[in-house]
Amino acid sequence: MLRVFIADDHAIVREGLKQILAETSDMVVAGEAANGREVLDQMREDDWDVILLDISMPGRDGLDALKQLKHEKPGVPVLILSMYPEEQYAVRALRAGASGYLTKESAPEELVAAIRKVSQGGEYVSISLGERLASYVKRGGERALHEMLSDREYEVMLMIASGKTVKEIAGDLSLSAKTISTNRARLLKKMGMKNNAEITYYAIKKGLTA
Repeated sequence: MLRVFIADDHAIVREGLKQILAETSDMVVAGEAANGREVLDQMREDDWDVILLDISMPGRDGLDALKQLKHEKPGVPVLILSMYPEEQYAVRALRAGASGYLTKESAPEELVAAIRKVSQGGEYVSISLGERLASYVKRGGERALHEMLSDREYEVMLMIASGKTVKEIAGDLSLSAKTISTNRARLLKKMGMKNNAEITYYAIKKGLTA
């Protein structure tokens, strides 16, 4: 029986995932968390076969938690299940140690198949993501401007591109407006940009907007 841990800040999503896994004969939900901090705290008290991890959670986000998880328990496979399209976060998540990446629009059958695959030591990516990764390797791994950003800076960039204000982003991420402003200033400097309009144009051009 595969012991699966679910980390998502939306209770309704966790309940939906529980129902999907309850219909399988070889999986059981062995724990759940609403944010990255809870995941890490519970990880130190228990063991699971697979962790289903959301990216966007209040406080310590999924990518940050992922890196810590892989540092403390590198053998536990982590499958990212996110609302964000693959082009926004998949490559970044795989680089951070994820064993696979699925969007929440995926069919239940695909989720179950992905859990089984990563539990056996494999990696799970969709056909479209596999093609994107192959294209990246073929190009010699050249890095786009946004790939130089930290995970938090990248997250702020996407939220700015979606039209959110610094105050709105701070509220969504449970951080101070000052912290978000600092991240904005850093990403503008790294990318050689001057304002939000340039950020938005870049994100649209690179296909990073939802």
